[in-house]
Amino acid sequence: MVEHQRRPGWAEVEDFLSATLVQGGTEMAAVIESIDAAGMPRIEVAPTAGKLLMLLVRIQGARRVLEIGTLAGFSTIWLARGMPDGGHVTTCEYLPEHAAVARRNLDVAGVGSMVDIRVGAALDTLPTLLGGEPYDFVFIDADKSNNVNYLKWALKLTRPGSVIVMDNVIWEGTILDPDADPDAGAIRAALEFMGASPLLDATAIQTAGSKGWDGFAIAVVRQGSATLGE
Repeated sequence: MVEHQRRPGWAEVEDFLSATLVQGGTEMAAVIESIDAAGMPRIEVAPTAGKLLMLLVRIQGARRVLEIGTLAGFSTIWLARGMPDGGHVTTCEYLPEHAAVARRNLDVAGVGSMVDIRVGAALDTLPTLLGGEPYDFVFIDADKSNNVNYLKWALKLTRPGSVIVMDNVIWEGTILDPDADPDAGAIRAALEFMGASPLLDATAIQTAGSKGWDGFAIAVVRQGSATLGE
């Protein structure tokens, strides 16, 4: 009788995929070190998710990217890496101390000139972007309580054909019991908004790895639609 070997855990599989496929380089390892050194929360996207963001930006052909939630710049670097020369990322970070860490990491990674960090509450800084060229790609990864508001602003600042990605949409499955967790209720409301909006075609993908049981939603702004007004 052959003894069954222990199956690798989610995190171990993720480590293998990161080493084999992602290969983020020393810059990304330095970002993680900066997060720990600054005592910041380890809530950055997984390396596999960061590489996916880069590929989605590249597939989209995005030249203008908006990120809501910078932290230490881990996902920001991946987003910038997906763009061609002349591409630009606008990223919104609530805390000045986090923005300062991110700025150093972006500069070390060689993408600092491509990134503008807007410091302050995103619901205050996003209105300052109105009237500019629309964004081709939006990544939402900030406080969950404002996810619906962030989606509404994403629609105001994009164009038909733009892509919107929202992180942390499974939340260990608590979206099925939204009354048990305010964040779960806010995430569920955002998913319901995406599903009901005539301006979006959306789906969600569940993930399992170092971040536990989670996932992300991805949507395309419908062709032929006007974005939300006031």
